[in-house]
Amino acid sequence: MKNLPSILTAFLFLFSNSILFIGCGNREHQPEYRVESLSSGWKMQSEDRLSGTEEKLISENEFDAASWYEAIVPGTVLGSMAATGVIENPYFGINMQDIDPEQFKQPWWFRTTFNLSAGDLQKNISLRFNGINYRADLWVNGQKVARKDRFAGTYRMFTFPVNDFVKEGENTLALKMWQHEDGEYSIGFVDWNPLPRDRNLGIFREVFLEVDEGVKIRSPFVYAKVNTETKDAAQLFIQTEVENHTSKAMTGTVRVDYELGVVEKKVNLQPGETFSCRFTPDEFKQLSVENVKLWWPNGMGEPSIYRFTAEFVTGNKVIDQVEKPYGIREIRSYLDENKNRAFEINGKFVLLKGGGWTDDVLLQDTRQSVEAQLRYVRHMNLNSIRCEGFWGKDETLYDLCDEYGILVMIGYNCHWEWEEYLLKPTHEKYGGAVTPEDIDLLAESWKDQMLWLRNHPSIYVWMLGSDKLPHPDLERKYIELFKQYDPSRSYITSAGGAGTENNNVVAEVPLVSDISGPTGMKMMGPYAWTPPYYWFTDTILGGAWGFNTETCPGASIPPVASLRKMLPEESLWPIDKKYWEYHTGRNEFTSLDRDRAAIDQRYGKSANVEDFSFKAQVNNYEIMRPMFEAFVAHKPKSTGLVQWKLNSAWPELIWQLYDTYLQPNGSFYGVRKACNPVHAIYRYGFDDIYLANEDLQDQTGLTVKLRIFDIHSTEIFSDQWKGDIPSNISKFIYKLPEIRNLTPVYFLALNVFEKDGREVDNSIYWLSVKKDVLDYEASKKLSWPFYTPTKQFADFTALNRLPKVKLTFDYRFSKEDQFGKVSLKVKNPSATIAFFNFFDLLDPQTGLPVLPVYWDDNYVSLLPGEERVYNGAYFLSDFDGEKPIIEVRGWNVDKLTLNE
Repeated sequence: MKNLPSILTAFLFLFSNSILFIGCGNREHQPEYRVESLSSGWKMQSEDRLSGTEEKLISENEFDAASWYEAIVPGTVLGSMAATGVIENPYFGINMQDIDPEQFKQPWWFRTTFNLSAGDLQKNISLRFNGINYRADLWVNGQKVARKDRFAGTYRMFTFPVNDFVKEGENTLALKMWQHEDGEYSIGFVDWNPLPRDRNLGIFREVFLEVDEGVKIRSPFVYAKVNTETKDAAQLFIQTEVENHTSKAMTGTVRVDYELGVVEKKVNLQPGETFSCRFTPDEFKQLSVENVKLWWPNGMGEPSIYRFTAEFVTGNKVIDQVEKPYGIREIRSYLDENKNRAFEINGKFVLLKGGGWTDDVLLQDTRQSVEAQLRYVRHMNLNSIRCEGFWGKDETLYDLCDEYGILVMIGYNCHWEWEEYLLKPTHEKYGGAVTPEDIDLLAESWKDQMLWLRNHPSIYVWMLGSDKLPHPDLERKYIELFKQYDPSRSYITSAGGAGTENNNVVAEVPLVSDISGPTGMKMMGPYAWTPPYYWFTDTILGGAWGFNTETCPGASIPPVASLRKMLPEESLWPIDKKYWEYHTGRNEFTSLDRDRAAIDQRYGKSANVEDFSFKAQVNNYEIMRPMFEAFVAHKPKSTGLVQWKLNSAWPELIWQLYDTYLQPNGSFYGVRKACNPVHAIYRYGFDDIYLANEDLQDQTGLTVKLRIFDIHSTEIFSDQWKGDIPSNISKFIYKLPEIRNLTPVYFLALNVFEKDGREVDNSIYWLSVKKDVLDYEASKKLSWPFYTPTKQFADFTALNRLPKVKLTFDYRFSKEDQFGKVSLKVKNPSATIAFFNFFDLLDPQTGLPVLPVYWDDNYVSLLPGEERVYNGAYFLSDFDGEKPIIEVRGWNVDKLTLNE
């Protein structure tokens, strides 16, 4: 949302998360249970500032912590210090590297209070920790509840009974926390950005106070087997874990109201027992449901959501109750005829189109920022994200993916697979976890994460590894966990695999599991600047075939407004590598030289940072659109694509479709165009046209209009194709003829119309007579062939000779619900193409972009005489004024502002 001052952001976060949830059975009586989120009132301090203080005193009510730092929970030490102004903005310039990491190598204390009534003390009282990083001693009211040898592990979840330690009135809990040691399995950002100097030390997930009768409903789960013929019926399966935390046997009824019906089962729980209670259609005929709405991913239908309530009842009392949403959908994974991984949802093939998700580097994401980003994912016509890791401080990310129809690939991080990041020796095939101790830890961590998230219909696959495979002993443990807790989803052992026998890019050895066989996934790059034709023509590496789990055409340098937010003005031009490269990646990805060379040679050298940044947007759009278009055009031979990455963990210059300020770049609108539901695609390298129908409805009576314009904006060719296209396919429709006397740069315009004449798709490609040429031989000489060098660049410098154009505008603002909206009518009255025009909404008080912003199209080109209407939307909460300023800039259109 709007870039609020950090201290205000922190307070808003604390306020919005300090919610008390109370559930009750017989509402005439005292509630039988409650779950209270302990997310406010936290303070933190380092051990060295508590010298001489007896540890038990820190967790007593009388201890004076007024001088301690404010702590944001969930969050991290460094995140709290940044949000509350203790340190200078670590996201700006090179401030992060000036933070002394030594201060975080000692223990840090976290402290807060909670209140209990006399009635509470008659019940079972527990503290629930969903995630700490990395280990802690837990103290309550001056007594140690748990030691760090037991209370450790980033992805473990812990519940501690505290009846013996609490009292009526105010109680104090304190955690003495240590960051992870080298070789331990923690949060990992790998080579995406600089590591946070505190190693994300802190209470990074929610903490709950639980007061109940000693029986808890955990991780209720509904999954389905769908009738793929009718697509309106399914068999439902329900499972929930029931925990008895008492020292006596408990008898009661597990009742589930799943909106479409109710099932219940009597259970007997032994002292300390955890029981998996299951309901199946064989046992309960009402679980065979009809006339239901299925959950579909974005672009295939509505992500319909139902709600269910699971509760444990004894006598006439509801002892515990959990409410959850669920979706009725079935995912099937298989290896296609080419041995590539493919997926079906509800019986329909789905081309996975997405990007790699990462949380904020200091784990400062809020619900507002996550929701804005998932709206971006949906706005780009994407249907998935890949989480390399179990991201999120809570379930917000997954809840919103459920709501918006965004499929999630989730699993473990390659941070744990390479010695450079894990900081201990790793196995060439199995990564770091090869000892019995590590295998047990990762299996237990997986169980906790799977139970936490399994009910989300958006999660379509569990990824047991990223760049490598799990050890066979670990994979066997995973398989047993899936049998017991989630038989509904496929698992895949690695994001790499296909082609590693002959074309190993990331892995050191072929990635074929001894237990489950080949993965069908490929991870063979590229990760650096790549010209458009590569994606259509490559058949052995990262091109449009199979499922590419991470790849990109190069850096994605943001617009100049973002550059000014992240870098000192004096470092912007000429480019100061000290600052710019600190905001790239690590290792091979610190340099922008490949991208700068491509921009300079193809579009001409830049005069200043504004010129360079604008040319970078042209480059972003031109190289990103064909990557997605190639995978769309080549389906079902192509089965999935993950752009590396979707977003960035901090202000960055690479691997993003929008930046941490939520500013879309040229790549963003290139992706939106490429993934338009009905889309005409120019195939670079083949000079032909494909038509894609990503929708589930057949399209009949379409007209595709083709026109070519020379650099003088003269139309030199036109033709059209008419016909039908079934749902969910792409097909060849037209071969462009050889056209003589082409100018060095020319334009191809493609427009698609329905039978009633309504336009449903439009694109303009700028093409060069001089072609990009890749040097495949040179790539073989690279120590790590993460890209293919270019030995000849296309030449677009003739664009610099386009005459200036003056566009005319008409616009109006309106308000609808939570959104401000703008409708911008743009006309090109000249005889010259108005090339690559960018529309921006600015706050008139600050001159900064209003973000997030949702334009239906941007970075657009208008043909001679063409008139179009472009619509934008922004959250009213992100803008304090009456109307933003509209700023327009184009390649051959001078920058101007529209302000009534």
